[in-house]
Amino acid sequence: MVTLNTQSLTVPVGIIRLFEFALTLITFSLVASEGHSSSSFWAWCMFTWCFCCFVTLLIIILEFTSLNAKVPISWDDFTTAFAMLSTLMLLAASVIYPTFYVRSSQSVRIAATVMSCVCFGLYSAEVGLTRAKPGEMSGFLSTVPGLLKVLEAFVACIIFISLNSVFYSRFPGLQWCVAVYSICFIIALLIIILTIGRLLARIPIPLDKCLTGYNILAVLMYLTAVVIWPVYSFQNNPRPPVCNNCFWDSLVVVSCMTCINLIIYIVDTVYSVRLVFVSPA
Repeated sequence: MVTLNTQSLTVPVGIIRLFEFALTLITFSLVASEGHSSSSFWAWCMFTWCFCCFVTLLIIILEFTSLNAKVPISWDDFTTAFAMLSTLMLLAASVIYPTFYVRSSQSVRIAATVMSCVCFGLYSAEVGLTRAKPGEMSGFLSTVPGLLKVLEAFVACIIFISLNSVFYSRFPGLQWCVAVYSICFIIALLIIILTIGRLLARIPIPLDKCLTGYNILAVLMYLTAVVIWPVYSFQNNPRPPVCNNCFWDSLVVVSCMTCINLIIYIVDTVYSVRLVFVSPA
């Protein structure tokens, strides 16, 4: 009776993944049939649908053949992190694609947008089904701090696709901001990879306290970026009178995403401090 809860998740999650694979493939095909664009936002959307389709198919094959048990990684952490990341990526793609590329007369692109939104809903459902429950043994990436790490890395990705090296390379302050985004992204990604590879437990340091210290440092670094980026980006740089999704809008996106990631890091820090220094060990 105790195993009924985990066993019952297998069938619905498997069915959801089949629909995820089919609909992301259809979405990718619809958008590809409409032609190509050199924009980084278009590339992000196409990568999102292709990445989600391919990795979902890989997961289905490995679980169907039971080869996932032989893969030397934490499978639950991997599938949870992928579902969470796919949910966020599809949410972004479902907003970016219609904003930049869809007009009312383009039925194929409208259909692709609808499919992308449905895919977002499916991956959200998978995250809800595989989310760590109180009292359950689950991987780090199924917990709140783990999901926050995935969210931090995702927001950094949105920042990166909105950057323009020609602009920020002219100002040392903006270069510092890009360094903040890069350092925090690399560390978050490293934590995710080490967790999936079951290597965190082998690190001979008090990891929980080190992560708390890193979160505090990341908050301080992002605080500087929240102030510096708008100052250098918008000082004596008003919005052009003719600006239909122009580069100035990308500066606004970076500013907003910087603020969002600061909030995420603050939540992560508060949660980590409470777990390490307040909750009993």
